[in-house]
Amino acid sequence: MSKQTTVITPDQLNAQFDYCDKIAAYWQNQNITPAAYVETYGCQQNEADSEKIRGYLAQCGYRIIREAEGADVVVMNTCAIREHAEQRVFGNLGALTHTKRRHPAQKIFLCGCMAGETKVSDRIKKSYPYVDGVFSTHHLWQFPEILWNVLSKGKRQFYVEDEAGSIAEGIPQVRDHTLKAWVSIMYGCNNFCTYCIVPYVRGRERSRRKEDILAECREVIAGGAREITLLGQNVNSYGKDLDEQIDFADLLAEIAELEGDFLIRFMTSHPKDASEKLFDTMAKYPKIAKQLHLPFQSGSSRVLKAMNRHYDRETYLKKVNYAKSVMPDLVLTSDVIVGFPGETEEEFEETISLIQAVHYDSLFTFIFSPRTGTPAASMDDPTPKEEKSRRFDKLCAVQNEISVQIHESYVGKTLRCLVDGKDKDQLTARTEGGRLVRFSGCDSLIGTYQNLKITGCTTWSLTGQMQDAECSVQN
Repeated sequence: MSKQTTVITPDQLNAQFDYCDKIAAYWQNQNITPAAYVETYGCQQNEADSEKIRGYLAQCGYRIIREAEGADVVVMNTCAIREHAEQRVFGNLGALTHTKRRHPAQKIFLCGCMAGETKVSDRIKKSYPYVDGVFSTHHLWQFPEILWNVLSKGKRQFYVEDEAGSIAEGIPQVRDHTLKAWVSIMYGCNNFCTYCIVPYVRGRERSRRKEDILAECREVIAGGAREITLLGQNVNSYGKDLDEQIDFADLLAEIAELEGDFLIRFMTSHPKDASEKLFDTMAKYPKIAKQLHLPFQSGSSRVLKAMNRHYDRETYLKKVNYAKSVMPDLVLTSDVIVGFPGETEEEFEETISLIQAVHYDSLFTFIFSPRTGTPAASMDDPTPKEEKSRRFDKLCAVQNEISVQIHESYVGKTLRCLVDGKDKDQLTARTEGGRLVRFSGCDSLIGTYQNLKITGCTTWSLTGQMQDAECSVQN
């Protein structure tokens, strides 16, 4: 694999727009307004990629619909982080045989992280003949070309070359929300954690230019975004590959100084690169949410070394303690893996003790899933599945108790929350720390900030009450 980042030139991107024009004319000549469906699996970065795929499709003349039935194009944007995610994709891909049987002209594409795995593209070639195209994340910028080749040549297309990755500015986007915007600041990963497939399918770390990021942030703010989430496999590595002297904390500060009423979030942070400068910057600017997702993965220093995480238990705790000292109201979340190859009962208990020491607001918990091609997949793993499940259940029980305690401490407080949607007969909102609040109110409040008094809680969410008796819009 080449380690050199490819910067897509304006001429290369304009060539893709020419393909968009050809596709639009193709459908216009048939007097048809085609429909497209994009299904997304996995992380927020995949969500952001799907927004670009929908942007391209819209420029090609497609209307975006919410189901595969009746779609002229179906794109499955996939995740490869765990085996269960892959099996789910293959199951849903198999179900598309029925939609294609009812609509033979339907074109089906598989893209995303799974498409970057050779074993997946080979399996598609052999066992899924009705899939018309496969393209990895490195070739997303070429989607109009791939689609045109399928339409015009009637042949399957596979764009899955192994490479370091590219940066393409100017791809159109159709965003899922106007209130909340995903903004990618970098792509890829250089860390090569022994359990993780991401560097192999998303390439090396590559940062977008500050000017392009700021321009996108201004655009989404002008379009009504009240929350901007900055995305990267490791946002704390931002800028290391750029010529200019800028790091993630510097970028955060510049975005926080933009005009507008909005809140900045970011994910994901790698602990090895999380600095005191970053925490000080978060504390300084009111527009930066006091919320931090800082995956620790294991409480055992030995296991962390086997994971190739480049920090130990003591270093992690030191960073968390400093972050909490400068941001007393910090909402802290994390990822943890149970049952990494060779993890002993004592090492698992170290993870439990770290959780109890830190008191996370919530955790994303996983049982180790071997990924073919990663070093951990070939490590000796003597712990039975039943034992891993027992540990997993214990960990979840410990964290759930902590989550309830933290949520109970919110009761009686009044918090400024962004009203972001509706769940059945109640409105939903998010606190600055990202906690979900349900309350009664008018639909006209969606998109506004409201002061909500917290009146109750569950393990997973809060309930609240508007401080004003009248259901009126207040910013």
